[in-house]
Amino acid sequence: MQQSLSLLILACSFVLASAVASAQHPRDGEIHDPDTKAWWHTTEDLSNDGMEGRDTGSAAYQRAADYVAQRFKKAGLQPAGENGGYFQTVPMHEVAVEPSGTSIALVRNGAPELRIKFLYEATVTPASNLPAHTEAALTFRGYCGKDAMGGVEGKIVVCFGARRAGLPTGAEREANARARHALGIVSVDDPYFTIEPPRWPSAYARTVQIGPEPEHVEIGTGLLAIRLSAVVFPKLIEGTGQDAAAILKAGGNKEPLASFDLPAKLRVVLHVTRRAYSSPNVLGILPGSDEELKDEYLVLSAHLDGYGYGTPVNGDNLYNGALDDAAYVALLIQFADDIKRNHRTFKRSIIFCVFTGEEKGLLGGTYFATHPTVRAGQLAADVNLDQLRPLFPLKILTAPALDDTTLGQLASEAAREYGIELRPDREPDRHLVQRADNYPFLRIGVPAIGFIFGYDPGTDAEERYREWYRVRYHKPQDDLTQPIDFDAATKFNSFFYTLAGLIADTPQRPGFRPGSPLAPSKAPD
Repeated sequence: MQQSLSLLILACSFVLASAVASAQHPRDGEIHDPDTKAWWHTTEDLSNDGMEGRDTGSAAYQRAADYVAQRFKKAGLQPAGENGGYFQTVPMHEVAVEPSGTSIALVRNGAPELRIKFLYEATVTPASNLPAHTEAALTFRGYCGKDAMGGVEGKIVVCFGARRAGLPTGAEREANARARHALGIVSVDDPYFTIEPPRWPSAYARTVQIGPEPEHVEIGTGLLAIRLSAVVFPKLIEGTGQDAAAILKAGGNKEPLASFDLPAKLRVVLHVTRRAYSSPNVLGILPGSDEELKDEYLVLSAHLDGYGYGTPVNGDNLYNGALDDAAYVALLIQFADDIKRNHRTFKRSIIFCVFTGEEKGLLGGTYFATHPTVRAGQLAADVNLDQLRPLFPLKILTAPALDDTTLGQLASEAAREYGIELRPDREPDRHLVQRADNYPFLRIGVPAIGFIFGYDPGTDAEERYREWYRVRYHKPQDDLTQPIDFDAATKFNSFFYTLAGLIADTPQRPGFRPGSPLAPSKAPD
C-alpha cells in the first residue's frame, strides 16, 4: 500500500513538473533539436512580455542588457566593454513628436475638412527646430526632382514617395524642397512597392542620434517632412480633376507625373519633446589560441533593442521583437555556451557584440565601429545576425554584399555543407545591406556579411516571407507565438556556427574584392 502511494505521488509530481515546464516553454514540442530548444528558451527570456520590448534607453532594455552580460560571463567570455566590464555606454539624444498635442488636418475655405490620423495615416520626421504650427497651400510636384520644384516657396510640396532606383530618394526630395524654400514636404507612399509594402501604423515618431544633447544646437533641418498613407491621397487632391488611382499607378510604374496645385491647405500642429540618455552595447571576448592570429578579431553581432511600447495594432501595444532581433542575440549566447561546453578554441579572437539602438538608426553598431574597444585595425570581419526569418524550409540564403568581400567565398563553402544555395541580393531597391549592423563595419573598411532566408518568386516560401513583413515586421505580432519553422532555424544556426569557426580559423585575413563599390580607400588603423 505504501509503495503504491509512493508511486502515485511520484507520478503526480512528474505530471505537475511536466505541466510547469510546458507552461514555461509552450513550444518545446515543435523543436526536435536540443541546441535549438536551448536557443529558443533564451529567446523566450529576452522577448517575453516582462522584457517590455527592450526599447533603447529604457529600464527594460537595461534589464535585458544585464541578462546578456550575465550569460556572457557564465559562458566564460571576457569583458570587452568599459572599465573592465561588459558594457559600452552609447550616449544619445532624442527628439520626438508626441501624439498628445499633435494634429494634421486638410483645410478648405479656412475650416478643417479632414483630420488625418497621426501615426495611423501620417507621421512626421522629428526635429528640434520644427515650427509648432504650420499652415500652407499644397502643390503636387510628381517625384519632386530638381526640375519640378519651381514656384514652391512658402508652400507644402506633395511628392510621390518613390523607393525605386533612378528616381529621387527621400533625402533628395527633401533637399530639393529646402533649396526652393518650401515650408514642408509630404511624401505619399508607393502602394506598388510590393517587395516591401508600406506599413501602418507607425509605432511612434522619434529621431535618435549618437552623442550627448548639444546645448543651443538644433537637431534636424527645420523642414516639415511628412510621410502619408496612399489611402489619404484621393482626398488630398479632391477638386483638382486629377485621378488619384492613375497617379499612384503611374508612379509605381516610374512613368512621368504632371505637377498641379491643390485647392486646399495643410494645417500641422506639433508637440515636440527632447531628452538625452544613454544605452549600452554588451561586449564579450573569446581570446584566440594562435600566436599570430589572436590579435585579429572576428566580430559576431546582433542587436538587443526593439521598439518597446508603441501604437496599438489589433489592441496590442507591446512590440516584443522576438525574431527582430531577440532570437539572434540568443543565438550569440547559445554559441558562446556551446563553445564552453565543448571546450572549443579558435585561432582568431572573437568579439561577441550585442548592439543597442539599431532600430533607431544603427546607433550602437555605428558607435562601436567608430569607438571600438580594440584597435580598429584589429577588426578582421563582422558576421551580423539580423533580418533572419525562419518561416519555411531553409534552401536559399540571400547575402547582401556577398560578392564584395572574401567572406562570400567562406560563406558559400559553409553553406554547401548544409545544402544551402547562397545568393546575392535580388531586391536591391530595399537597400538591405544599409539597414543592419554589418553596414557600419563596411563603412570603416571591415569586411562584413549578413543573411536573409531566401526564396524563389511565386513560391509558398515567398508568400510566408511577404506575409511576415505585412503582418509582423516592426509590429506587436513579432512575438513568441508567431509561426516558426524550427527545423529551418536549426539548419541556419548550425550553418552560422560552421561559418564563424571557418572565419576564425582560416589563416588568410578576409578582404574586399577588387572593384567592390564598398571597398575602402584605405584599411582602418
